[in-house]
Amino acid sequence: MTITLMRHGKSAHPTSGRFSCGEMVAWCIAYDRAGICDQPPASSLQAAQQAGILVCSPLPRARASLKALGRQAQEVATLYREAELPVPPLRFPALPPVLWLVLLRLLWLCGYARQAESYKAACARAARAADKLADYATQGDVLLVGHGVMNRLIARELRKRGWQGDKPGRRHWGSVVYRGPGERVR
Repeated sequence: MTITLMRHGKSAHPTSGRFSCGEMVAWCIAYDRAGICDQPPASSLQAAQQAGILVCSPLPRARASLKALGRQAQEVATLYREAELPVPPLRFPALPPVLWLVLLRLLWLCGYARQAESYKAACARAARAADKLADYATQGDVLLVGHGVMNRLIARELRKRGWQGDKPGRRHWGSVVYRGPGERVR
């Protein structure tokens, strides 16, 4: 009984340039609509082939990643979607998107949500996702193609439920395997 949490491939949306905070709204929308620009490594292909049940976020970068893995999902659901970033209505300063992503995620972790899903709500969604993945795992090995932050929140919930595995990394195509409560780690 295993659940593998895999992060999607590298987004095809460019990360260069400088944007005001207000301009980051359009940047985030374009990022969410983008596919991927790389191919999965052999370890990701192997993990996908070993999984009996595949679930996926509906965002294009996750769906394109699953396609690159040569598999189709049994379920594509917003339950596994990345946690949104809150973007305050500031017109300054102009910063690189990567820096904005870090700053906005830190604000989100500190409780600022504006019109985005709150940290508390994302944690509750991650708990529901962990329960659903655990239910799927009773039928076979599961692979979730998801996102960095949401995969980490789901992983925390799985560990609370007695699943064993490392914390997910931040790399594209990175994956971590969780073994069910009471199962031996190989």
